[in-house]
Amino acid sequence: MGWRLHAYCVMRNHYHLALETPNGNLVDGIHWLQSTFGNRFNRFRGENGRAFQGRYKAILVEPGLHLSRLVNYIHLNPVRAKIVTLDLLPQFRWSSYRHFMRSPSERPPALVCVDWLNAMGAPGDSPAGWRFYREHLAWLMADEDRQKEEAFDHMSQGWLHGGADFQKAVLGQFKQMTVARDWSHGEVRQINQTEHGPLLDRALKALGHAPEFVGLSPKSAPWKIAIAVWMKSRGHVTNRWLSENLKMGPPDAVSRYVGEYRKGQRNDSQRLVEKLTTKVRG
Repeated sequence: MGWRLHAYCVMRNHYHLALETPNGNLVDGIHWLQSTFGNRFNRFRGENGRAFQGRYKAILVEPGLHLSRLVNYIHLNPVRAKIVTLDLLPQFRWSSYRHFMRSPSERPPALVCVDWLNAMGAPGDSPAGWRFYREHLAWLMADEDRQKEEAFDHMSQGWLHGGADFQKAVLGQFKQMTVARDWSHGEVRQINQTEHGPLLDRALKALGHAPEFVGLSPKSAPWKIAIAVWMKSRGHVTNRWLSENLKMGPPDAVSRYVGEYRKGQRNDSQRLVEKLTTKVRG
């Protein structure tokens, strides 16, 4: 598949991969990987059926510091789960960590480390660099607060790990990304929250309403309908997102209110839509 693998770890009932897909073939590659693993697993165990309970989760990660934190999380996963001690981690056969402790000439070609190792401040892919890395993992394991600072508890959540600029750039490419076709509704919902949330906040501010006022107002309040009409005119916000974030009842209610506005039946919202169009930018 031409993947570049930054880290992996096979746990007792799941696995983690930190990988790049230069050829944009994540879906095809994971299908092959899990099918092959499942077939071999069933042959070995003499069983039938699916080896995996559900679909895989794909989270985008910004190169550099965020990637280095993910690699740390993956390598420390079996230690934190008490499957192996930190001292024995270099001998743990189900992790990429042991490969990095060897000479680069003995390392599988697909394993790469330049980006995340340099981001940590290590002195390169060298004995000194790997001493630095071993000491860094020991430093992390010595204090749970340090693990929380690196967001270990949230590493398998969300749809993206990265800074504001990276997030903005990814959102701009979202409709063209191959990986987006395989994201679940939960991940798409979080993307929508990231994209539409700030716009909703600006609309509320322009109309003089605090966020907590949303849940205290009637579902068909003129200002709610105005925001729904205005946001739908600006992009691909869904009725479900509007219904959940503006507390307007079921999604079909949003569709009905917007339809009534467009038929000229919601004149009390007209002035508010014009105000939003004039005052809110971005």
